[in-house]
Amino acid sequence: MKHRLWDYNGGLHLIGHKSLSNTRKPLAATIPKELIIPLSQSIGHPAEPIVAQGQRVLKGEKIAQSVGVLSASVHASSSGIVREITEVVVPHPSGLKASCIVIDTDGLDEEAPSSGLVQYEKLPPSALVSIIQDAGVVGLGGAAFPSSIKLNPGANRTIKTLILNGAECEPYITCDDMLMRDQALAVIEGARIILHTLGIKHCLIGVEDNKPEAIQALKKVCDELVYRNIDVVEVPTLYPTGGEKQLIKILTGDEIPVGKIPADIGIVCHNVGTATAIFQAVMGGKPLISRLITVTGNGIHQPQNLEVPIGTPIRDLIAQCGGYTDDAARLVMGGPMMGFALPNDDIPVVKATNSILVLAQADLPASKQSLPCIRCGKCAEVCPMDLLPQQLYWYGRAKNNEKAQAYNLFDCIECGSCDVVCPSHIPLVQYFRATKSAVRTANNEQQKADNARQRNDAHLLRLEQAKAERAERSRKKKAQLEDRKKSKETIDASVERAKNKKMARTQESTNSSDTTLENKS
Repeated sequence: MKHRLWDYNGGLHLIGHKSLSNTRKPLAATIPKELIIPLSQSIGHPAEPIVAQGQRVLKGEKIAQSVGVLSASVHASSSGIVREITEVVVPHPSGLKASCIVIDTDGLDEEAPSSGLVQYEKLPPSALVSIIQDAGVVGLGGAAFPSSIKLNPGANRTIKTLILNGAECEPYITCDDMLMRDQALAVIEGARIILHTLGIKHCLIGVEDNKPEAIQALKKVCDELVYRNIDVVEVPTLYPTGGEKQLIKILTGDEIPVGKIPADIGIVCHNVGTATAIFQAVMGGKPLISRLITVTGNGIHQPQNLEVPIGTPIRDLIAQCGGYTDDAARLVMGGPMMGFALPNDDIPVVKATNSILVLAQADLPASKQSLPCIRCGKCAEVCPMDLLPQQLYWYGRAKNNEKAQAYNLFDCIECGSCDVVCPSHIPLVQYFRATKSAVRTANNEQQKADNARQRNDAHLLRLEQAKAERAERSRKKKAQLEDRKKSKETIDASVERAKNKKMARTQESTNSSDTTLENKS
């Protein structure tokens, strides 16, 4: 029975350029001479190094421990000697440096001892979550969110459905396609592990219909192993169907409310690559130390997919793909829609890297001057989040952050669809990113001001309390002194009365004696 599909607003039909890299079987990338492994490979705090300079490490050995809930542990992706722990430029739109562990590989690729689990069904979910967390598994769809968090949604949420995202809608990128073709069993078994961990039965795997080989490979595994609770669903090829909210809408008809997450409506969504990493961590005892990456574009000689050790410099991948062509013009991490340009190819790949794209000069959009918005509404027509990009643009330009937030600025997934259709060539996404940054900065400043005011109020309250306490102590001390004074006066009076009484008795006795003597005389 064919699974029912729903529609979402907007979207674009883009030229895929998939055939550049999906006609060759994936290869293992060669071990580089050096590995540059960033300590921060998730959305949380950077991991804490647990190795020292000069120490030899083995492939799969943990070299940095996660710090906090949203952090992810880091492991050596090959054997070698730790050269240094230093600041290196990492993959990020900012182009800034971050702490990295640099390893000089020895070429032996010697693995650390590991042991997988065959009967994971006998383990409680908490044990599986710990294994996955310790393996440093994060979302491989690009967000790098620690997978263990999604596998532990909390007792207040009831999860009903697991969705595996195999849409891979962005042009040029084919790593998920090739993964599903070549490692379909690992994807399906990873899904079963996730289902067991969540304590649910039903899984939907959404794959765009431009990947018939992947769809057939997944269905074949499910049919052969009689996994009736896992449905491989063919969805229309439309950008950005690979977005989490869009895929959920297509497969279930459900929409995630503003400010909520999929778990709030009973759904957990993982990438097919993440499911494979979970399978390898649980069944093979292997941490996340490599991933399939698409190295593609008209700017290199041999586009293909490579299984790449995390920390490999991009220059090594370019060399393995035949090097740059003469008209190579731009190096991008990710796809042409949501990726970002890199300053050089010395930068290492990380867990969130799914593609290295080398664009030729002819692929670059012609430089056109931005013109005034003509309010044609095309941006709203293609927006997959049902936003009004032109209004967000105007509020962003006017620095009216409050209005921009009222128009759900932070629901924008920065897919770039509005940029593509804008006849005025306005870089809308750049404005949205700038406005988001301004809002975050303003919120941070407001939070700092609120914290400062609270600290000042608390300081004044402490001063008032201290003043009141000093006054009370002074009052009590004065009262004690008054009491002592009164007590002393009372004692002195008593003593005086006693003296007077004694003197009176003495006088009385003397007078009596004198009277007696006179009578005798």
